Amino acid sequence: MSAPRWRTLAAQGAMPQRLLWASTGTKDPAYSDVKYVEALIGPDTVNTLPPQTLAAYRQHGQPALRLETGLDMAQAMPAALSELGIDLENAAAQLEEEGVQKFIDAYDGLLATLGQWRARKRE
Repeated sequence: MSAPRWRTLAAQGAMPQRLLWASTGTKDPAYSDVKYVEALIGPDTVNTLPPQTLAAYRQHGQPALRLETGLDMAQAMPAALSELGIDLENAAAQLEEEGVQKFIDAYDGLLATLGQWRARKRE
């Protein structure tokens, strides 16, 4: 955002795109119920979270900018994973595919439920 090209665009009214963290509730009960929402606090970001996670964060969350901490360790992680035989590109592609499929399944389920509801209303 400090590059001359961006400053020119911003002067003409361009708005920066903000990073969206979606559905950051904790699924594993062994983890803190605010684990992900706390870890992803950073400037110019948006976070969507389930109501129970929001309630937990309001109750005992610790607000602090955390997203930009530990960057050296994060930058070293791909090489460390590769040394362990983990193909990060492959893992990311698989997780993306599985995540997209979950949205497809949920959408299909919603359409089926709406279709059943409409059919009952017509009876």
